[in-house]
Amino acid sequence: MTEQLKQICSGFGPEEAAQIEAAYNFAAVHLEGRRRSNSHPFIEHPLGVASIVAGLGLDADSVAAVFVHEASCHNEEVLESWNGSSSVRLIAEGLDRISRIKPRDTMLEADRYRKLIVSYSSDPRVFVLKLADRLEIMRSLNIFPKADQARKNAETMLLYIPLAHQTGLYNIKSELEDLWMRYAEPEQYRTIKNYLKSTEGERARMVESFINPLKDEISARGISYHLKARTKSVYSIWRKMQVQHVPITEVYDVFAIRFIIDVPPQDEISTCWDVFAMVTENYPQDERRLRQWLERPKPNGYQSLHCTVNIGGQWLEVQIRSERMDFNAEMGGASHWSYKGVKSDSALSFKLSKIRQLMENPESLSYDDAPAESLGQDVFVFTPDGELRQMKGGSTVLDFAFDIHSNIGLKCSGGLINGKMVSIKEVLKTGDTVEIITSKNQKPAEGWLNFVVTSKARSKIKQKLKERENILAAAGKELLDRRLRNWKLEMSDTDLGLLVKKYKFHTANELFGAIGREEIDLAEIKTFLQHDDAGAVASVGDKTAMSQNSGDAGDILEIGGKGNLSNIDYKMAKCCNPVYGDDVFGFVAVTGGIKIHRISCPNASRLLDLYPHRVQKVRWRRDVSTASFQVTIKVIADEERVTADVVSTINGFRASVRNFSVTERAGKGDYEMTVTIFVPSNLVLDKIIASLKKIKDIRNVSRQ
Repeated sequence: MTEQLKQICSGFGPEEAAQIEAAYNFAAVHLEGRRRSNSHPFIEHPLGVASIVAGLGLDADSVAAVFVHEASCHNEEVLESWNGSSSVRLIAEGLDRISRIKPRDTMLEADRYRKLIVSYSSDPRVFVLKLADRLEIMRSLNIFPKADQARKNAETMLLYIPLAHQTGLYNIKSELEDLWMRYAEPEQYRTIKNYLKSTEGERARMVESFINPLKDEISARGISYHLKARTKSVYSIWRKMQVQHVPITEVYDVFAIRFIIDVPPQDEISTCWDVFAMVTENYPQDERRLRQWLERPKPNGYQSLHCTVNIGGQWLEVQIRSERMDFNAEMGGASHWSYKGVKSDSALSFKLSKIRQLMENPESLSYDDAPAESLGQDVFVFTPDGELRQMKGGSTVLDFAFDIHSNIGLKCSGGLINGKMVSIKEVLKTGDTVEIITSKNQKPAEGWLNFVVTSKARSKIKQKLKERENILAAAGKELLDRRLRNWKLEMSDTDLGLLVKKYKFHTANELFGAIGREEIDLAEIKTFLQHDDAGAVASVGDKTAMSQNSGDAGDILEIGGKGNLSNIDYKMAKCCNPVYGDDVFGFVAVTGGIKIHRISCPNASRLLDLYPHRVQKVRWRRDVSTASFQVTIKVIADEERVTADVVSTINGFRASVRNFSVTERAGKGDYEMTVTIFVPSNLVLDKIIASLKKIKDIRNVSRQ
C-alpha cells in the first residue's frame, strides 16, 4: 500500500479500508502501463481524486468508485468484472456517463451541459466525485498540451465552477477559480498571489489588533459571539479590480472579519446594531461603504450588516450577523444559488440542493433512495455531429425531428438511436445520439398527434393537416361543380346546408374535403338532388336551417310586426346579403314576395325615398339558432401565401367557405381575395373580420 493510499484509508474502519484497497488494486491491474501526459503512471490521477473525495468526508463506496471508474471507463466488460460492492458499481456507471460528455461548443451550450451533467447524477455522490475529478485535473493542468489546457480551462469556468458554487462547495469553487486564473491570466495571478503572501502576517496581526479593544466591552454586554476571518481568493480580488477599475491596494474587502452573534430571533437586529455601535466607536468608518440588509433583506433572503473601518491606516470590512442569518446565508435560501451566467431552474436547484444536503450532513440523505428524477422531466440528446439538444421528457424521434427543422419533421420516417434503427414513436433518453431518417414520400398523419409531446411538433402537424384539408376541400368542390354541370343539375345553398347536415359535418368545407378524399359517393348526392330529398330532410330537421336566399318568412323573420307570416315568400337581397343580426327592412318586389335589405344597403336610400309604400318593417325572430347566411368579404393582402391563414381562420368559427378567389391587383403590388362564406349571424361575421385583420401581411378586410 502506497503512503498516499494509507493516508486515504486512515479515516475509515478496517472493512471500509479493505474495500478501498481492493478497488485500488483493481484499478492498478487494469491501468497497468497507462501513462499521463508527463509520463507518470496514470494511477496518480485516481489517487489524487480519491484524496480529495476522502477529504470531503464522503463514504468508502465513493472513494472506491473513483478507482473502479478509472479502471473501467468506457469498458462495460471491465466494470462487470468488479466483484465488490454494487453501490460502487452504480457510482462508477454514473461517472462513466458523465465522462462521455464531450462539449462541442462549451461557450454556446454551457447551460445545457451543466443540466446534463447534473441529470446524469442520479446519486448525489456522482456529481461530487466529478467535481473532485475536475479539481485534480486542474491541479495537474500543466502536464497537458497547450490546446488541452485551453479547452479544459474553458470547461472549468463555464461548467464546473458555477455548479460547485450552486452546491455550496465553496472551497472547491474558489480553488477552481484560482486555478483557472493561473492559466487564463498568469501575470495578474502572480501579482495578486505575491501580494497576499507578503501581507499574510500583517493580516493576522490586524485580526488580533482589531478584537482586543472590543473583547471586554462585548463581554460586559453579555453578547455571545465568535469570529470568522477570511481572505478573498485571488480570482475574487481580480474580479473586484476589474469591475471597480482599482489596484489591489484599493480593494477594501480583500480581508474581512465576521461577527457571528448567538442571540434569540427577537433580539437579532438590535444586537447587530449594538455591535456595530461598539465597532464604530473604536474605529473610524467609511460611511459611504455602509451596507445593511437587516430590516429589509435582499430578495433572496440575505440578512447582514456590513461596514468598513480603518485600523492603523488600513481598511477592514466587518460583517455583523446572527447565527440564524449566517446559516441562511451559507446553507439556506440566501446562499447565492443563482450564479452569474447560470439561468434559474427550479428543478436544477432542487437536485443541487440534495447534493448540498449530502455534503452538509452525510446521514441526512439515504444513498439507496437518492433522487433519480430528471430535470423538470427534460432529456438531453445529441445530434450525430455532437450538438446537444434539450427536449421535453417523453419526447419521441418525431419530436426531435421537428426540433431540428419543421421540414425534417414533416418528412421524418424513422431514426437511428445510438446506431440502432427505431420508429418515429421511439421515446428518447438522456445521452442518446439521434439521427433522423427522412423520406420524400412521407406525409403527416392525424395519428402523429397521439404521441408527439412538444408544442412545436403539434402545431406544425396541425398546420400541415389543415393545409392538406383545404387543398382536398378545394379539389372536392371543383369535382362536385364539374359533376353538377355534367348532370345539368343545380345545387342551391339550401341543398348544400342540408347535405352538410345529412353527412353530419359542421361546415361545407368538411363536406368538400370528404368528397376530395373520395369518402362520399357522388351518385348519392345526385340522387339526393334529383329526388327532392332536400325537402324531406328539411321536414325532419330544423326548418331554420334553410338557405338565406329564399324561404318562408316565418322561419326566421317577423314582418310587419306580426308574429308569423309563413305564407309570404322572401329573398335576401343579393346587393347587400343581410345576415342575422343586421338592421334590415323588407321591400315588396314587383314579381311578388319580399326582398330583405340591410339598412346600410347601397340601394336603401333610393328605395326608401321613392317607394315608401312598399317598405315593410322586418325583424329577426329571437329563436333563430341554426340558420346559415351567405356573405362576401374582400381581403387585401401583401402576400398571396396568406390564403391558407384566411381559410384556416374562417373555419375556426361557425362558418364555412363557399367560394374563394384571388387576383393580383395590377400596378398595386398586392392581392385581392374575394371570399363567400356561410355564417350564422353578424356577430360571428364581425369576429371573423376582426381575426382576419390581425393576420400578418393583410392590409384590409371589408364586407361587401
